[in-house]
Amino acid sequence: MGHIISVLNQKGGVGKTTTAINVAAQLAKTGKTVLLIDLDPQGNATSGLGFDKHVIENGTYEVLLGTQDFATCVLETQVDNLYLLPTNENLAAAEIELVSVLERERALQRALDASAYDVILIDCPPSLSLLTINALTASRFVFIPVQSEYYALEGLGQLLQVVQQVRQGLNPHLEILGVVLTMFDSRTTLSDQVKDEVQKHFGDKVMKTVIPRNVRLAEAPSHGKTIFEHDKWSKGARAYKQLTKELSERLGK
Repeated sequence: MGHIISVLNQKGGVGKTTTAINVAAQLAKTGKTVLLIDLDPQGNATSGLGFDKHVIENGTYEVLLGTQDFATCVLETQVDNLYLLPTNENLAAAEIELVSVLERERALQRALDASAYDVILIDCPPSLSLLTINALTASRFVFIPVQSEYYALEGLGQLLQVVQQVRQGLNPHLEILGVVLTMFDSRTTLSDQVKDEVQKHFGDKVMKTVIPRNVRLAEAPSHGKTIFEHDKWSKGARAYKQLTKELSERLGK
């Protein structure tokens, strides 16, 4: 089995799904087989890759509950080597229905046991829920996008506490792969101040690459495209290409 990475921040609107989609797409472009798992009931990763979650019959919900075989739910995307385990409207109910499942924290791990992708990226929900615990239990790494804004560090302590609890009780191999600053505006002192604060807390876990605030990045999901299909010459595309290269180097180590 390849690397399994949870892309996680319990705050919404920090560029989590944008990061998951574009890192997955760029990894696929380098020749790796990549699976993106949409574990967020909002289904933004599903729609961001051009699928309509309202017509998806089988996805993460069915896989977690064991009513459908994992392989039959995976979709091919418009990007070569990139596959999607989509979500549908049923996933919102998974929290309640998983409660009665034996070893419910390991439902996703069990489903992924026989998978054969080079990299699996899990787009987690913006909450520290049972779905998130499933993702962390199945993962080797956590990757945290942090928005370059005043309240960036708010709640990160709680997130790290959950990571530590999962490490102690469910997955001793779990570790933080990196922290990336998103929506970075180099013209403001605030972005630099946030970067300094994040580096104080996370040290060498902070990626050298920052993701800029970029209109083309914001537009891409509404077209159901990655930034590379939408505008491969944009600042956003260049940044995600560089970030993926940096991530690959860390995975290689």
